[in-house]
Amino acid sequence: MTSVVEVHNLTKRYKDKLALDAISLSIEKNTIYGLLGRNGAGKTTLMSILTAQNFATSGDVRVFGERPYENVDVLSRICFVRESQKYPDDATAAHAFTAARLFFRHWDQQFAERLIADFQLPMKTAIKKLSRGQLSAVGVIIGLASRAEITFFDEPYLGLDAVARQLFYDRLLEDYAEHPRTIILSSHLIDEVSSLIEKVIVIDAGRILLNEDTDAVRGRASTVVGDAAKVEAWVADREVIHRESLGRVASVTVLGHLTDGDRAAIAAADLDLAPVSLQQLIVRLTQNAARRDAAVTEGVL
Repeated sequence: MTSVVEVHNLTKRYKDKLALDAISLSIEKNTIYGLLGRNGAGKTTLMSILTAQNFATSGDVRVFGERPYENVDVLSRICFVRESQKYPDDATAAHAFTAARLFFRHWDQQFAERLIADFQLPMKTAIKKLSRGQLSAVGVIIGLASRAEITFFDEPYLGLDAVARQLFYDRLLEDYAEHPRTIILSSHLIDEVSSLIEKVIVIDAGRILLNEDTDAVRGRASTVVGDAAKVEAWVADREVIHRESLGRVASVTVLGHLTDGDRAAIAAADLDLAPVSLQQLIVRLTQNAARRDAAVTEGVL
């Protein structure tokens, strides 16, 4: 597929903090991505650099084949919606949508009005007086109705309640089916967005841990549960990313796709297999990466 974003050896340093550590990745056209990771992992820094709202310390960034900085042609094709978006003190939602309509070349006013009704958003109230959920709705509506070729959502929907978030997910999928574009969702609600995303990028401590198709990721880890001795014998030559035990029972999560032979051996040993959700996998991967970093720092590895 065609790449709309290419990043090579991108590094960002804030004084003593390394926010991005020489990362490289491609983002494909007409795909929904999940950009996942803990607070401070580097997600917002990466999106800010891709949208020319921040500067890299080193490395190369190309969006639509060009550098995005001070590039009106590129930036007019991008929408970046973030939870901390600032507006003028006297601005209303109507003002925000009018400005968005002027900037985004594919803006759909009819779709925007439908979303305004869906989210029951007051249009004449000053944005600074809106509730957190209503403020989130302003960003969500701009992100969807802009129909930008690349849209970044940096968790602006966290202020929405569960019903409103589901409405956002439903409208996003409906409109994406009719108007494909590249969408990057940065979220902590991993299980909640897992059914939406086609590709997963996991970032931790400024490094890319995972960049794969979501379907491929789902079978990448398995948890084996049962008699501790039998479990440990089965996982002896495998990459363990998490281990728990209670008395004589152990639960161990390992990386790697299981073969039919693996499953037969597990059943023959009277062990059980437990599913690993996308959220569990990402949590375990980041925990394992943190342990490795600590071991390196301490000179163990």
